Amino acid sequence: MKFLIILSFICLLFSCQKTETIQPVNRKAIADSGVVVFQQKLYKTQIDSIFNQYNFNGSVGVFKDTVELYLRNNGFADFKNRQAINNKTVFAIGSVSKQFTAVLILLKMEEGKLTLDDQASKYLKEFQSKEYGNITIHQLLNHTSGLNTLGQKLMFASGKDFHYSNDGYNALGKIIEIVTGKSYDENVIDLFKRAGLKNSSTGNLFDSENFAGAYLGNEKNFEIMHNMPKRLGGKEIGIAAGGILSTVDDLHRWNNLLYSGKIIQPETLKKFLLKSAERQHPIFGKMGYGYGIMMNMGKPAAYFHSGYIKGSPSLNIYYPETKTSVIILSNIADEEKGKSTTFKPHREIKNFTDMIESISTNQNIN
Repeated sequence: MKFLIILSFICLLFSCQKTETIQPVNRKAIADSGVVVFQQKLYKTQIDSIFNQYNFNGSVGVFKDTVELYLRNNGFADFKNRQAINNKTVFAIGSVSKQFTAVLILLKMEEGKLTLDDQASKYLKEFQSKEYGNITIHQLLNHTSGLNTLGQKLMFASGKDFHYSNDGYNALGKIIEIVTGKSYDENVIDLFKRAGLKNSSTGNLFDSENFAGAYLGNEKNFEIMHNMPKRLGGKEIGIAAGGILSTVDDLHRWNNLLYSGKIIQPETLKKFLLKSAERQHPIFGKMGYGYGIMMNMGKPAAYFHSGYIKGSPSLNIYYPETKTSVIILSNIADEEKGKSTTFKPHREIKNFTDMIESISTNQNIN
């Protein structure tokens, strides 16, 4: 019923703008301003209710291009010392990291240092076997290599199916190191500098007090994940697969630059976003997969990726038709209730923003 009321108000607002025949000076600017104000109120009402319902501890930002539609920080970066989360609090973003690795690979492709059809065995000894020998960089990027854990038997013949593999992305990180002669950390820090991401780092290099420590449990009964963020660089996770740290503001900036073709060339961006595989996600359902990025199968068009490091669930979404970013970062998870419960606020926010995007694009309001 709440959604129906919201839908009615939105449709009324948009239809009124369409039927207006008087053409005052700066009408478009006035109309755009009215839409923004309305959207700000709408997002605040709905997302605040999700914060309250789940006692959400973290940061959520919604931005339409450069315009802030919603931003809220709630709870603690450090539960023991009651240090509040703020706009510069840095979170572990888990597998949202994979898009940075994919972009680094594509940048090396643009420089002529590799091709996507190259076999990984050209660069890495651990792939120089009969079973692994045909795995290509393309297949590592979209998780169709058949690889699960490096060294184990393939799940299927390379290129025939989808199986999500962190080891595949850590292998891509090693390829980046081989073709550049620099560590993965150095490569990704150079990318951050180029993009102006001032508060992003890696688990290996991070050196600041403004970090959202990862916790298991809830605010009243919590357990800290020790050795964070350094543990992200260990074999269990790996920086290239899930070891990047960032903020809402940095990810918003990254989305705007990446999807406008200012990080990789427009033709390369098409390769990055092309649906070359499909997956059944345990939280978000059936979706397409590109290079380190997932996408809605239907409307609205959306590119996104979730991330989970113990205690740090995250979600980064970009809606290309309205240039809208939705970024959800948190630093506590009650694992005893399962990941489905942990990601319920993220899923509800995405469901809501999907709905708003569908209405906006149907009404041609950009």
